[in-house]
Amino acid sequence: MTRIAVIGGGITGLATAHALAARGASVTLFEARRLGAMASTWTLGGVRQSGRDPAELPLARAAIERWSRLDEALGAPTGYRREGNMRLARTEAEIEVIRAMVAAQRERGLSLEFLENSADIRAIAPAIGDAVLAASFCPGDGHADPDMTIAAYADGLRRMGVTIMEGAPVHRLTTAKGRVTGLETPAGAFVADAVVLAAGIHAPALLAPLGIGLPMVAKRVCVLRTVATAPAFEQVFGVANADCAGRQEIGGAFRITTGIGDWPGDPTRWSEDALRPPLDTVADLIQRTAPLLPVLAGLGLERCWGGLIDLTPDALPVLDSPPEWPGLVIGAGFSGHGFGIGPVSGEILASLALREATPFALEPFRLARFAQLSGQAPLTLHG
Repeated sequence: MTRIAVIGGGITGLATAHALAARGASVTLFEARRLGAMASTWTLGGVRQSGRDPAELPLARAAIERWSRLDEALGAPTGYRREGNMRLARTEAEIEVIRAMVAAQRERGLSLEFLENSADIRAIAPAIGDAVLAASFCPGDGHADPDMTIAAYADGLRRMGVTIMEGAPVHRLTTAKGRVTGLETPAGAFVADAVVLAAGIHAPALLAPLGIGLPMVAKRVCVLRTVATAPAFEQVFGVANADCAGRQEIGGAFRITTGIGDWPGDPTRWSEDALRPPLDTVADLIQRTAPLLPVLAGLGLERCWGGLIDLTPDALPVLDSPPEWPGLVIGAGFSGHGFGIGPVSGEILASLALREATPFALEPFRLARFAQLSGQAPLTLHG
């Protein structure tokens, strides 16, 4: 039986472990902290096709189908709902950004509407405020509950016989005779036929001793959750310049996020206290989002926290098995929008680990592309 180690307990690592176990592999998953400790639980949980880079769109389309049957596959609810995604314009300049995005994505076959006035917007989402001048609407998009999804994967994996090691940081990858042979943790060495590295911001440090450079910067996103209120808004919303986003959760609370900001700390040594947003960030986010959804202004604040994004130069992930290191598979750099494509990313990484073909074009996600890139692409939407 093929023995595979998966490093990282976010949705990518969990989905990879699930796909591997379903194909008969013996899987052990190593998570340095707790499952979903970073991006997979601060995310809005968006499952969207709209706003995707053209390279990611095939994965996003396939992911919609996977999410529709994921509850059944995992044997537990993920909170997935297909209620649409809206991207809002607040100025004349932002209207043109939204208009151009809709036109470009329609050319690629995506069902996307341009809502050019308040009446059209509020016919779909009555809670949207007067500050919104225009919007896009993708009815095929949706969202899931991050905490429910992580728990569903974990329970499903344990029933399938996958060993999940939490509080088990990986210190280094082990090698022999020119291939990756396993890993080392504080508890000792683990030998594997293949290692899938899905450790987010921790991936570059583990790859560096192998001579593999993974260009990545850590950016912070801050999240606020309100107290619960009556159902008022079904969709996920973002804005043209990506400086905020949000949705209403199943329990009635609103979860809203900032755009990306700099993170001055060591990304491999973060703490929840250090990531918690300062008061001026909290106030700014409230002032920015309340005009978009006026219901927010009257709600109490339940919790605020922060998370880190593993941002690559082109804001696309790495999905690759470097030929110079057989036995190694990399799935990292999802740049804040890996949750929705998680089930498909897991399938791709499992195929790479088992040396099986995948139906998806992986050239845009290979490590080698970075040699041709210069500068940093803007992150247009996360979640």
